[in-house]
Amino acid sequence: MSDAIKHECGISLIRLLKPLEYYKEKYGTAFYGVNKMYLMMEKQHNRGQDGAGFASIKLDMNPGERYMSRVRSSQQQPIQDIFKQINDRINTAITENPDLKDDVARQKKEIPYIGELLLGHVRYGTFGKNSIESVHPFLRQNNWMHRNLIVAGNFNMTNVDELFGNLIELGQHPKEMADTITVMEKIGHFLDDAVAKLYKQIKKEGYNKREASPLIAERLNVAKVLRKAAKNWDGGYAMGGLLGHGDAFLLRDPAGIRPSYYYKDDEVVVVASERPVIQTVFNVKYDEIKELDPGHAIVIKKSGKVSFEEILTPTERKACSFERIYFSRGSDKEIYQERKKLGKLVFPEILKAIDNDIVNSVFSYIPNTAETSFLGMVREAQNYLNNKKEEQILALGSDITKEQLHKILDVRPRIEKVAIKDAKLRTFITQDSSRDDLVAHVYDISYGSVKPEDNLVIIDDSIVRGTTLKKSILRMLDRLNPKKIVVVSSAPQIRYPDCYGIDMAKLEDFVAFKATLALHEEHGTEDKIEAIYKKCLNQVDTSDSDVVNYVKEFYASFTADEISKKIGEILSPADIGSEVQIIYQTIENLHVACPKNLGDWYFTGDYPTPGGNRVVNRAFINFYEGKNQRAY
Repeated sequence: MSDAIKHECGISLIRLLKPLEYYKEKYGTAFYGVNKMYLMMEKQHNRGQDGAGFASIKLDMNPGERYMSRVRSSQQQPIQDIFKQINDRINTAITENPDLKDDVARQKKEIPYIGELLLGHVRYGTFGKNSIESVHPFLRQNNWMHRNLIVAGNFNMTNVDELFGNLIELGQHPKEMADTITVMEKIGHFLDDAVAKLYKQIKKEGYNKREASPLIAERLNVAKVLRKAAKNWDGGYAMGGLLGHGDAFLLRDPAGIRPSYYYKDDEVVVVASERPVIQTVFNVKYDEIKELDPGHAIVIKKSGKVSFEEILTPTERKACSFERIYFSRGSDKEIYQERKKLGKLVFPEILKAIDNDIVNSVFSYIPNTAETSFLGMVREAQNYLNNKKEEQILALGSDITKEQLHKILDVRPRIEKVAIKDAKLRTFITQDSSRDDLVAHVYDISYGSVKPEDNLVIIDDSIVRGTTLKKSILRMLDRLNPKKIVVVSSAPQIRYPDCYGIDMAKLEDFVAFKATLALHEEHGTEDKIEAIYKKCLNQVDTSDSDVVNYVKEFYASFTADEISKKIGEILSPADIGSEVQIIYQTIENLHVACPKNLGDWYFTGDYPTPGGNRVVNRAFINFYEGKNQRAY
């Protein structure tokens, strides 16, 4: 994605089902869980580079012994930073006490971070926040072991105001109006309530306070706590949590917006945001890893018992399609095939754009994450040429000469690596996006790879804002002097904000919105814009279930092709010599390529929760009133 956008986070949960001594004997180290968590977090580095956190819980510790540990970082390399801190603590402890090296019981007692229950998280900063206070996991502490709560998640809630108000009605005084805080405090409230009721009940049965503690851990109904806490949540989420006594859970939203996968054997239970992470780190087969059902939670009791509980009634499945296009690692078996298919399905439009002239066309991709869809595109180009070759050979029949045959067979798609990204420069200049001259040098080009009579076809994952295209990529590609530059998006036009995890909040940031606005101005239909604004205003106090996405009307006056053409005009620098055409994937082909992930609200405006419609209308109000602020 040439326009970097910040997006949802990555979550990892590990529950070791055997004593630590077991892993020491079998794998040579009692730090087996910590090592696996490091690998899981690194394998999900693609999901977040601004912050990382790790928390652990030791089971069956004595009073006065530390049983919870947490470390977080918002440094430039946060995963490396937190595990350096962990390793330093471990190495220092063993250096100072050499007897610890082979004494697993003492290691567990004396060295932090070594436990049976581990929670890891990587994140991108949202709302412009990237301080250590915003980094997961979050910790809610209490002297009662059962009331200690550690939470980390891949989520965004659309109704934070409502959730904040609910907490106030419950008598709480939240320290911040943020979805992470409100969600944790909501779970914490019902956890406190459940523990208090169990304690009262157990006392009636004749047990003393000390005897009550293990019974509370045994009887606590985590699923019931989650049902009460999540009742009014509106958003996309994969929410993980650890309880101080050793229970754990991971809850997925009812529409399955955010991804969650799990694996279980007799040694370990693992949950992660991506399937190949578990595959690689634990060396297990694809079909041994399962997807957590929408609206369900995997609950792991302190005893090691695992259950799958329906927490919220599942709605129509709307798993995020951006996961398949861009966010998730392309090493996933299904995602790899889907991305290739995205490239294949957009090829007919490419063929039209180059007037069927493959001989005088060069194919490439920007950025590297678009390579898989590029493979699908090129393979379809090869299929097209094979059909043409067959027609030509059959037409010549037995009279074909060796020279003619070789001339036909030698034609193949021309593939070049025309652009090389300078990663270090990119990191530097994002600190000041106003330095246009530096932006123009984000990429270097391969001179001599394109001839003046050539079309240059470049495929991208998606075109969101188009800023990098206009300020850098198109100017750079124009130096190769192609006849025409065709920029292909393997995703459809992004028209609407995402409010479930991706940091796309303002309508006016999207080049599709800017292009449609320009079309309204050209056609003299600005009155429609005002009418949409008034409709959005009239719904501000409407209940969520009745809110309609009126912003759809903004785009309805024009076809997708008309908007794409205008995008091409907007993004073409005035001083370049090449003709520029922008091609987008169709919604229909997206669904064909990614049939299990039909969440497409950023393309279609079909939000899976009522809060989404409220957010998009608020975004339009902000645009119309000239307010440079987020809609959620």
